[in-house]
Amino acid sequence: MTTSIPDARFSMPEPLIFSTHPLHPLAQQRLAGAGRLVVASSLDTATLGREGREADIVIVRAPLPPSLFDGAPRLRAAVRHGAGLDMIPVDAATEAGVLVANVPGVNARTVAEHVIFASIALLRRFRQVDGDLRSRGWLVAREHSNSGADLTGKTMGIVGMGNVGTNVAHIARNGFGLEVIANSRRPESLPDGARFVTVNELVSEADIVVLCCPLTPETTGLISRERIAMMKSHAVLVNVSRGPVIDDDALIEALRAKRVGGAALDVFPTQPLPPDHPYFCFDNVIVTPHMAGITENSMLRMGIGAAEETLRVLAGRLPVNLCNPEVVERYRKRFPA
Repeated sequence: MTTSIPDARFSMPEPLIFSTHPLHPLAQQRLAGAGRLVVASSLDTATLGREGREADIVIVRAPLPPSLFDGAPRLRAAVRHGAGLDMIPVDAATEAGVLVANVPGVNARTVAEHVIFASIALLRRFRQVDGDLRSRGWLVAREHSNSGADLTGKTMGIVGMGNVGTNVAHIARNGFGLEVIANSRRPESLPDGARFVTVNELVSEADIVVLCCPLTPETTGLISRERIAMMKSHAVLVNVSRGPVIDDDALIEALRAKRVGGAALDVFPTQPLPPDHPYFCFDNVIVTPHMAGITENSMLRMGIGAAEETLRVLAGRLPVNLCNPEVVERYRKRFPA
């Protein structure tokens, strides 16, 4: 009598791909057949921790709780749907032997276009014009144009010269003829035509201050009360970095006192931004819901990038954009190649 041995290929559970948000339809198609895709029912940390516990891969667009990595025995990788890693507790992932990957650069041009759009809207007083045209009429709205300003001829100061900052500099200089000054941890990363300056020099000289830096202990509170006081009274501030880079209280005080020309803010220390937040009260502040990098086009690119990294890991390979290479030895003990 012959006893058959079950084929291990058919005894393994189907991989679970857990995503904090829905993916672009073409990214979902790319993952079809690779595993069961489940989208979080809620974005609170308790729900993410509970629903992600049995996942093999987590695709990340919301902050993950560190506790997720303590009790997820099948978890191979946390793949960021985008570039910034502040939503992933990398140390906790590394300690648990979990790979961390991201998709850098794919929405950099999208964010850069938002910076230019926001800068022009601030300089041309778009919110004031639009609001008064709707409520007070043509002539009142048109009057705002007398105090508007051209983008061309201004100095743009960019903090952070990664993929986003480089794209902003390219558009600003080559598309609009702006003078570009910049600060970066790596001065050699500045593109041709951008002049390296200190942060203090940047906020003092720039007509448009653009924040593109990652959130780190060094950049937290970088745009402080003292540096806001150094800005020109007509200068505007554009933040597509992270909320804590700015001292909110100091910026609000400066806006109330009309010591700065305005701000375009896409990111905040607390998200969603509370509906009674003072930023909503200023007609020279443009507030957007952390969407500078989101268009249909960029969602496709980010989704496909995250799907490709997911497929690599499920196939036993390492991600192309591995963000914690020190984890590999521990990971291979959990999941031998």
